[in-house]
Amino acid sequence: MVSSCEIPLVAPTPAHICPFDQACSYLEQAAKELNLDRGLLELLRHPRKVITVSIPVKRDNGEIEVLAGHRVQHCDILGPYKGGTRYHPAVTLQEVSALAMLMTWKCALVGLPYGGAKGGIAIDPKLYSVGELERITRRYTTELIKDIGPSEDIPAPDMGTSAREMAWMMDTYSMNVGHAVPGVVTGKPISIGGSRGREMATGRGTTIVVREALADMGKSLAGARIAIQGFGNVGAAAALLMHQAGAKIIAVSNASGGVYSDIGLDIPALKDYATQNHKSLVGYPDAVPISNAELLTLPCDVLVPAALENQITGKNAHQVEAKIVAEAANGPVTLEGNEILEAKGIVVLPDILANAGGVVVSYLEWVQGLSYVFWDEERVNKELELLMVQAYRQVMQQSQQRHIPLRLAAYTLGVGRVAQALHDRGLYP
Repeated sequence: MVSSCEIPLVAPTPAHICPFDQACSYLEQAAKELNLDRGLLELLRHPRKVITVSIPVKRDNGEIEVLAGHRVQHCDILGPYKGGTRYHPAVTLQEVSALAMLMTWKCALVGLPYGGAKGGIAIDPKLYSVGELERITRRYTTELIKDIGPSEDIPAPDMGTSAREMAWMMDTYSMNVGHAVPGVVTGKPISIGGSRGREMATGRGTTIVVREALADMGKSLAGARIAIQGFGNVGAAAALLMHQAGAKIIAVSNASGGVYSDIGLDIPALKDYATQNHKSLVGYPDAVPISNAELLTLPCDVLVPAALENQITGKNAHQVEAKIVAEAANGPVTLEGNEILEAKGIVVLPDILANAGGVVVSYLEWVQGLSYVFWDEERVNKELELLMVQAYRQVMQQSQQRHIPLRLAAYTLGVGRVAQALHDRGLYP
């Protein structure tokens, strides 16, 4: 296995869990199940390009601060690189490298002609003004100008970034090449070539996969008791869509804490409350306060970790009482936690499947941007539905045929498709 010492840390990893080693471990398991050639496995382990750039920024007070920006491009055997750009204090080169690898398997799993990439800057965006964030984003884009593009690498929003940052990235790239290039990023505003349905896409994809998994258990979203950790873009979208489908969202939480109601929360009202209170859920009426840790152990039909990585570990996995865990976040369950959940018979819908809705609609946005033909939201949602249901069914079939858990089934499909493409294309030179 690739050692974490080969990729230097920028900041300590929470709970000392190395995300890159964890990603490599899942790759190893899939390679063993597929009986992949050792040399091919080594090729799949290593990112093709690891980029770290210096980002000098003038703060509003006149002081100059120098930040480090990363972009890891894992594999482009199926097509151009694709992956988000995150602004978060915990960003490390390890984390970005792991997420780039996971994007490769995710894109292959849902049948997209992309390879995986990821970028990030270790900052807390709340500590910077809008002007400072714009200068950071534009300088970061300029430093990567030779490594991104609609046929090379297409960034997207991630934790700490949004359509606003994507607009700045698109404009910076376009100004450098001399004409508008809407296909250089996805997740941008609709006014400049963004796709309808993109904002809800990841949460919608999670909802679709959960619905299918419940149906296979003879149950329905209507009446299902669901707890969601994370009430940001993904968690709030999933909560709203599941609520509209008749599910009882009994608990949600974010960085401010959480709220619980045995009869189910009024999600539209809760969203309004959070918006009016700077995203805080504290003090929401008709609900009982609950911590993020307590939410993970609530008896429920579906638990949706939609916040940070490493939330369900060897220390608390024994206490999880959900029948299904749907990973709307990237890597919310550790290796040890995953083994415990599977041993308990809990169905784990892996992140490379459960949160793939975002990259699916990013692909649809990219296609629209390249063709300059834009679709209505109904068509976007229909295409998303088809691809997500198809991917879920293929993972379930793989699981049943090989008698393996859904996570390993998803990885064997994603890794296997990339390995087959590598075999077919051959090694250059």
